[in-house]
Amino acid sequence: MRTYFSNFPWKNLFTFLFFVLLSFIFWLMFFFQRDIDGTYRIPLKYTHIADNEIFDSPLPEFLEIRVSGKGSEMFRLDLSKRDSLEVNVEEYKQDGIVTLQGNQYIQLIGSRLPGNVQLRGYSPANISLVTSKLQNKKLSVVFDGEITTSRANLVADTATFVPPTVTAYGAQRDLDELTAAITEYTVFDRIKATSQLSIKIKPVTGVKFVPDAVEIYIPVKEYTERTIEIPITCRNLPQDRDVKFFPSRASISFSVTLDEYKNITPEDFQIQLDYRQFHSNENGRVELELTKSPSSIVNTRISPSSVEFLFEDR
Repeated sequence: MRTYFSNFPWKNLFTFLFFVLLSFIFWLMFFFQRDIDGTYRIPLKYTHIADNEIFDSPLPEFLEIRVSGKGSEMFRLDLSKRDSLEVNVEEYKQDGIVTLQGNQYIQLIGSRLPGNVQLRGYSPANISLVTSKLQNKKLSVVFDGEITTSRANLVADTATFVPPTVTAYGAQRDLDELTAAITEYTVFDRIKATSQLSIKIKPVTGVKFVPDAVEIYIPVKEYTERTIEIPITCRNLPQDRDVKFFPSRASISFSVTLDEYKNITPEDFQIQLDYRQFHSNENGRVELELTKSPSSIVNTRISPSSVEFLFEDR
């Protein structure tokens, strides 16, 4: 490799590259000076629209224009073609213009064109700005999606929204069918801490939501597992009868925040079965359920889930 590169005609290569660069510069100068034609697609952005109004006709999202001009001017236009062309709806309505066409339309397009670029054609031929008044209705925001947390973390409480309600604008018949503003289906995966995230309202045909996006507040706390063993007791037992459970104690496993961990005691739990509900069970077994537990725990599990029982006369 060393021998190959030491004998390589670098001088010839550099000379060749120099003339390639020189020819490109001459071509670029020629391109910038010649007259050329082009077609461009420019996005439209509609601003200053009243919340209680909706357009009678669908608005175009893009404007197709055919132009001609010097290469340098066309190059500038090519660099800026992705920038939106703003249509100030309120300003046009104040001037009594409900349809963009003719001179107003050409003037709007011309505000985007560099100095000497000539407009040869455009599509669509006009844009209707006619609107209709809408009815409105306040709706509560409802989350549609999934929330998962990283290991050792859990959602501590119900997720809330900021703001909690949005205003829906539309025809009365459409609003009557809405009972809530549903968010777009969203998955928040492996959240590690309390978060406030943006989420959009799911669009509904013929209805406009204001705002169309809200913040969802997800309270997340770090949890740990704990297990406590408590006795199984019985209530409403006749005075002449006694009952024994096998086993007589059950293990309660649950998740609790680190702050509440030390405050939990066995006395906070209770499994008290009702004699009237299980005394006639023919299989001699009864399902266990907690009759008392702290409100700060989650994911409660009882082991075993059921026990055998035996009645004895006193």
